[in-house]
Amino acid sequence: MKVIIPLAGKGTRLRPHTHLVPKPMLKVAGRPVMSYVMDDVMKLGNIEQVVYITGHLKETVEAYATATYPVPSVFVQQAVQDGTAGAVKLALPYVDSPILIIFVDTIFDTDLSIVNTTDADGIIWVKEVEDYQRFGVVVTDADDNMTQIVEKPSTPISKRANIGLYYIRNWQLLADGIAHVLAQPANKGEFYLTDAFQYMIDHGAKIRVVDVEGWHDAGKLDTLLETNQAMLETRHLARIPVDFTGATIIEPVYIEDGVTASDATIGPNVSIGTGTTIVGSTIRNSVIGDHCVISNCAMHASMLGDNVKVTGITGSMTLGNDAEVSAG
Repeated sequence: MKVIIPLAGKGTRLRPHTHLVPKPMLKVAGRPVMSYVMDDVMKLGNIEQVVYITGHLKETVEAYATATYPVPSVFVQQAVQDGTAGAVKLALPYVDSPILIIFVDTIFDTDLSIVNTTDADGIIWVKEVEDYQRFGVVVTDADDNMTQIVEKPSTPISKRANIGLYYIRNWQLLADGIAHVLAQPANKGEFYLTDAFQYMIDHGAKIRVVDVEGWHDAGKLDTLLETNQAMLETRHLARIPVDFTGATIIEPVYIEDGVTASDATIGPNVSIGTGTTIVGSTIRNSVIGDHCVISNCAMHASMLGDNVKVTGITGSMTLGNDAEVSAG
């Protein structure tokens, strides 16, 4: 099986952080978002090759993926951001077997080993949501096979949201579908992979729909902070160094080695990177990078990059790497 990982997006909803850090490498609970997905993929054990579709800050992604996941890999740059179908099209020259396609700005809770036993032409994973108008939703027949995907429906035709995780056994028909999509006028300026799935269904394919147990979005600040909380709670990733002192802890928190604190209160739902110093401050529901200095602050719902210095600030803030902010 081949794996396709589209990574070319600029992550505009997470600026300023994504000016310097690729969106899939932003951290929650001390780990890059993409690592949660890739670790699950590696557990399958039958991965022939990973095709990364890169773009923004591609050198950073390539260095991390190569060092962390020693599996045969290729990196293909998407120079023109023309949509998800365009991204996957770039990987097709490397595809000669079933494929797993994963968009790694989300984290999911599901057993991927189903791909080893299914007889369907493909699988699309979904999560039932209440705010269905925000998503592409999947409509199924009585046997839980997909009949169509509807983008941002105005009526509750389905509440099963497309989460960006797909297995395609009939990869030849997907290639035909992508070619068909790219030959049509762009849909709102983009070419959508989901339109290629619709082509597959219209040509007789059976795509099974499977619900995930959990789906955690890390594509914008508020949901990234919610995902940080979820990883601390549900995956039991909270940690406090044995020798850590100087702070009142309200669990769950994730604190790296090398963090120092004095007269501080930390938590709940806080992740702090190595080498950070916290003095006279309260921090909750936040993600703090490496080597930051936080003094006399009352901070919540915040995200700080690396090497950030903040003094005398109360409230919520989002600051990229090397920023410095002080009251007065």
